[in-house]
Amino acid sequence: MDDGVDSAPPAAGARGPDHNSRPSFLPRRRARAFVNSSLPRPTTARPPGFSPREFRDALGMFATGVTIVTARGAQGELIGMTASSFNSVSLAPPLVLWSLAHKASSLPAFSAGSHYAINVLAAEQRALAERFATRGVDRWAGVEHRPGIAGAPVLAGAAAVFECFNRSQYVEGDHTIFVGEVECCSHREGASPLLYHGGMFYTEHPLGAAAAEAVKALPK
Repeated sequence: MDDGVDSAPPAAGARGPDHNSRPSFLPRRRARAFVNSSLPRPTTARPPGFSPREFRDALGMFATGVTIVTARGAQGELIGMTASSFNSVSLAPPLVLWSLAHKASSLPAFSAGSHYAINVLAAEQRALAERFATRGVDRWAGVEHRPGIAGAPVLAGAAAVFECFNRSQYVEGDHTIFVGEVECCSHREGASPLLYHGGMFYTEHPLGAAAAEAVKALPK
């Protein structure tokens, strides 16, 4: 039986390979490799060797877009909060995800609701991002919006909008991860997104344009 391991060459005077043997010009098979086969697989992670502040600072080095996730409460009240923990999951079916801290007052409404909208903010909507991240204020005062296909508020001027069915939720650590199935999406052609990095807001600046400006600034 061929077990994938090279056999020893025939002894001197022995009959050579027959017509069913592997031709000499074909590469020989390598023995199967077993990496760390004798080591037990860890069942838990090592305790962190860093502080929560160090962890947050490291995460802050990952630049993200900024969204406002919106919904309607059980009594029809408007719900909304700023979130940068947004990402794509799947193209077929169209799935996206975001996460919410367990201490957030809006968690029960988002958990119980059937739909929500993820509004990707444009560069000129920094004030909205700050407002929807502030506690104790009327976040919706004067904010232009319209009802989406399932009632979740869609913000005017957003760079993109994903209207989602609340497909599934996963509790991990001190957050709940929401996976939404996108029922409707739209985007504003040419809109510049609002970016967040290292605790500050930014607007996009293409590297090609930046390089051109740097060349212009060089002394003649």
